[in-house]
This record gives sequence, structure tokens and C-alpha cells, in this order.
Amino acid sequence: MWHAAIAVPAPTSSYWLGLPYWLVGAILILALFGAFQVYYWVGRRLGERLYESRIGVKVGRERIQKIEGVVERWGALAVYGCFWVPMLRHTLPWVAGALRVSYPWYVVASALGCLTWAPLWWFGGTAAVFGWLELARRSPVMAAVVAVVVVGLVAWFVIRRRLKRRRAADDQALTS
Repeated sequence: MWHAAIAVPAPTSSYWLGLPYWLVGAILILALFGAFQVYYWVGRRLGERLYESRIGVKVGRERIQKIEGVVERWGALAVYGCFWVPMLRHTLPWVAGALRVSYPWYVVASALGCLTWAPLWWFGGTAAVFGWLELARRSPVMAAVVAVVVVGLVAWFVIRRRLKRRRAADDQALTS
């Protein structure tokens, strides 16, 4: 019978730069929390100039306005929710700052988001990497197959999204 190996390192053993696994995770959570505070204050400082900033131009006025609608509707709860939505994770905090969302509520929501989202990715990501490395140690061919399948799925997903966007843009151009 096949038994799965534990794919996450022991919490107290040396993991990275001699630090234990749990401490590296805690440092990463604090770094994410700090980044969210920087995002908020940069957005607050930019205010309406957010649209003309480099990041504002890159994200696009229409997307920023959609995000503003989410923030105006849900407030600090949107900040917590943005951790679970890939594109919102790094754009919504800027908009929350520009819209002057209550900072105490923003801190609570971003802290809760960091404390719930980051450990899932920290443990899950580590388990996936260490699990794949264990698979590669036991069966390099199977590890290569898994890597090709994962890369293929990611490529399929990206291509599919681009095609949907292109079709939507074409449909919008036809109706205009």
C-alpha cells in the first residue's frame, strides 16, 4: 500500500536562513500586512491622481471604477474579500485609500485577510512544492508528467481568458 509522505517541513526545524518554518510564515504574513498598509496610504495620497498614475493607467480607468463600486458597496468587507480574488488583491487597497475607507476598519479587514489567506497559501504552497519534490525524488518521470500537465492547464486557462476578452471586445465594438 502506498503512503503519502508529509510534504510540509517540521514547524520548529530550520527552514530558511536558519529560521523555523512557523517564524518564516509569520514574517511573510507581517510583510503582506505591511504591503497592504503601504497600498492604502499610497492610494490615499494619490486620491484622484490614481487614474493618471502608472498603475492607474496600467489597470485602466474602467477597472478602477468597477473596483470603486465594490468598495463603495461593501466597504472594509471588500478589503477582506479581495484577498480571495486574484486581480483585486493588489488593486483594491489602492482604491480603498483613494476613497478614504475608514482606516481602523481597513486595518481590521486587512489583518483578518492576512491571517486567513496567507497561511492557506503558505502551507498549501509549501505542501505542493515539497510534495512535487518528493514525487521527483521517487519518480522523475511522473514529476515531469505532473509539471507538463500543470503548465498545460495554466496555458489553457490563460488562452481561454484572452479569447473570452477578445470576443467580448469584438462584440462590444459591433454593438457600438
